[in-house]
Amino acid sequence: MSLLSDKKIIVFQGGGALGAYQAGAYEALHEAGIRPEWIAGISIGAINSAIVAGSPEDKRVENLRRFWELVTSGPRTIPIGEEPLLRRFFNEFSASMAATVGVNGFYKPQLPNLFTLMSGRAPIALYDTSPLIETLESLVDFDLINRSPTRLSVGAVEIESANFRYFDSAQLKNRGGINALHIAASGALPPGFPPIEIEGKHYWDGGLVSNTPLQWIMDRRDHREDICVFQVDLFSASGHMPRDMLEAAAREKEIRFSSRTRLNTQIAREQEKMRKALKRVLEKVPAELANDPDVQYLLGEQDGGGTTVVHLIYQRRGYETSTMDFEFSRITMEDHWRAGFDDVKETLACGQWINRRIPEDGFKTIDRRRISNGK
Repeated sequence: MSLLSDKKIIVFQGGGALGAYQAGAYEALHEAGIRPEWIAGISIGAINSAIVAGSPEDKRVENLRRFWELVTSGPRTIPIGEEPLLRRFFNEFSASMAATVGVNGFYKPQLPNLFTLMSGRAPIALYDTSPLIETLESLVDFDLINRSPTRLSVGAVEIESANFRYFDSAQLKNRGGINALHIAASGALPPGFPPIEIEGKHYWDGGLVSNTPLQWIMDRRDHREDICVFQVDLFSASGHMPRDMLEAAAREKEIRFSSRTRLNTQIAREQEKMRKALKRVLEKVPAELANDPDVQYLLGEQDGGGTTVVHLIYQRRGYETSTMDFEFSRITMEDHWRAGFDDVKETLACGQWINRRIPEDGFKTIDRRRISNGK
């Protein structure tokens, strides 16, 4: 399959156990010969991003598989198949186990004892994420990340100021670079996970502010370049009216963490349209104003490149409830992985992708699912 020369970028949304969908999506992209030059993530998306960026090309899928098999447990198949009520019971039991005993290589419970309660030093979170730090340090080559041309960005929020911050390998290259703490900070979702201290400041999960890194990419890209962004989201902004309280809780979580994917894309489209218009206007500026400070500033804001955004969005199964992001059974992981793989395969086989061109008007979206639904 031939690929256009635009810069390939992958953005991974947060979503806990649903992140196996991203791993499957990446496997299909990798199989198709797509190698990202920039990868950005939030929470579990940051973990997947770090594994990809911190692995040799021929080990990326293998290391994603190693991580997801480490943090999941149980059989790959069960005799109940897709029977909704039984599968819902199985998933709820699996999620309750993850909440009670923790997840191997990821987090473990930390229960306060009488002494810590009386001394006022009770834990700030339900779980200890030191296993995740150890897993990242053993699985991810951070030296590779910090010397590689593949750029890595992961988002977190500073607790005291509530300021959103991206830890970016391009920006931190001369300041010690990206390490396991930056990745863990991006996934430190309270009250489950404790904050991560970096350079004297404490950080929580970036999904508290924004769960999708698209805007970071659009604001900091080189606007002279043509780019193709694969946006791999784990919570769908679109959904159905819930029929019961379990479905209502699941839908509420989707709304809260979806970051309004298509609205953000529309905002990005309008910004790119404005930059293209600015470029055309600046071409009409008289030569005597070329050195005007305002003109010089606007020259830096114009856009000469084309942007394609490919939407890949996980669609929740009917038996999945609000526990879907901490349900770490092996069978569900395999389901999510397969869904991501299949969605990419179908997207790369659709006419919009096969016949695509770098957009002359500056912006284009490819959303196979929306096309198939007639939207």
